[in-house]
Amino acid sequence: MEAKVRPITEIAAEIGIDADDLYPYGKHVAKVPLSALEKYKDRKDGKLVLVTAITATPAGEGKTVTTIGLIQGLKKIGKNVVGALREPSLGPTFGVKGGATGGGYSQVYPMWDIDLHFTGDIHAVTSAHNLLSTMVDNHIAKGNELRIDPTRILFKKAMDMNARELRNVIVGLGGKTMGGVPREAGFLITSASEISAILALASDREDLRRRLENIVIGYDYDGNLVTAKQLGCVGSMMVLLKDAINPNLVQTLEGVPVFIHGFPFANIAHGANSIIATRAALKFGDIAVTEAGFAADLGAEKFMDIVCRQAGYSPDAVVLVASVRALMMHGGANIKDESTMTTEAMVKGFSNLDKHISNLKLYGCPVIVAINRFASDTDEQLELIRAHCREVGARAAMSDVFAKGGEGGIELAEAVTDVLEHEKADYRPLYDLDIPITEKIEAVATKIYGADGVVYSSKAKKAIAAIEANGMGSFPVCIAKTQASITDDPSKKGAPTGWELNVREVNISGGAGFVVPVCGEMNLMPGLPKEPAALRIDMLPDGTIVGLK
Repeated sequence: MEAKVRPITEIAAEIGIDADDLYPYGKHVAKVPLSALEKYKDRKDGKLVLVTAITATPAGEGKTVTTIGLIQGLKKIGKNVVGALREPSLGPTFGVKGGATGGGYSQVYPMWDIDLHFTGDIHAVTSAHNLLSTMVDNHIAKGNELRIDPTRILFKKAMDMNARELRNVIVGLGGKTMGGVPREAGFLITSASEISAILALASDREDLRRRLENIVIGYDYDGNLVTAKQLGCVGSMMVLLKDAINPNLVQTLEGVPVFIHGFPFANIAHGANSIIATRAALKFGDIAVTEAGFAADLGAEKFMDIVCRQAGYSPDAVVLVASVRALMMHGGANIKDESTMTTEAMVKGFSNLDKHISNLKLYGCPVIVAINRFASDTDEQLELIRAHCREVGARAAMSDVFAKGGEGGIELAEAVTDVLEHEKADYRPLYDLDIPITEKIEAVATKIYGADGVVYSSKAKKAIAAIEANGMGSFPVCIAKTQASITDDPSKKGAPTGWELNVREVNISGGAGFVVPVCGEMNLMPGLPKEPAALRIDMLPDGTIVGLK
């Protein structure tokens, strides 16, 4: 609230976007229409830096705050840098996170708008998703010319809130005239919607339409796929998404431009901001900094194996964020028992850091470990992490951006710049697309997660067979699993070995262009914790919002 931010028109002008090309949402937020971005399509791309992290813990890794701090640090050392981040979902905002716009002196502004309704993109996707879902049930109730099998409808309802009670529901009660045809259904959170993934992966309106048409809503009685195109409502969905496809421009607390656009979860979908936003950052900045959701086994793997293939770009460097207390938890410490949060536990937790470093090197990209400093960290602990990184052949740099903003990100910015100037990435995906779906799943499970193998349920096996029989076996895989562990069991920390990945079900995202194996106890609709962040959020009499962080 104390930040001396500037009007978004000034921020846009600094990267060459005219005020007449903006759709303003107040003084500090604006959408940049695709027509304005088209003017710069022939500009040379800048360098691309991807930020990821070690496996998430309640202690906090600080991936987003580090990303924003790195953006500000690069600006501090004179670089022309533009960021590209995802939009926060209301579910986690009122659930566990309480916000997702950075922290301390490394935030995007205005955080209270970005964390809440922002420019309505998530609401637009929710509406488009539920329009299609409604059209499915209406079609069945009004004659079912497509012979859709009500027991094999894959497309659920959506809402942007954590609601575990809606994971499994019965719809259509009350008879055909009142409720339609009764069937089992359920809700997923909007960020898990395929339309969320589609919006983030679409390159333009024509591509958006094609992808929406290819959404698989289920099967007919003969086992053939039924798509959204056959229901005839894609035109209406396009209208609902007419503004949502345009990226949003904001600024950091230090006035550096950031595109915030797209919101797919990384533990369910592919976990990256929109291709449109990243391409814009690459055109307007000599360096573009983006991040991938959760740890490197989720967001970064999907960025490398899905997003880079579809967008046609590759990272020039990868920043891997780690923190002392998170490493302690991976070494067996319990955050609720401070006596266990020891240096010895931190050293044991290096196994998780090492696994993510080795995973990222599989993709041929230089890795810089960002040590995100917390106030409780000791110099000895921080130096131990540095020394360990040297031992395993990874560059490390301190990040003190929460407390110091861009000034605290200079060491990291200089390390990233040195890599960009003196090392060349040799990006390569983990697997070929023409191998069977099971081999793709097993490649990720064994090479990235460290599993000994994969176990499939009978339901999953049938789904894979049906997907391959319908000509979609060449899609990459987007594995849905817990973010709390590199395995499919959230209780297992570090880098466990001697386990098998359990694939419970397999879904097809025909529009997004990937196959979704759902593993372990993973749900596509999160639940609220015992004490949700919603209990801390409030508005003061003068309109000031408190409790968002």
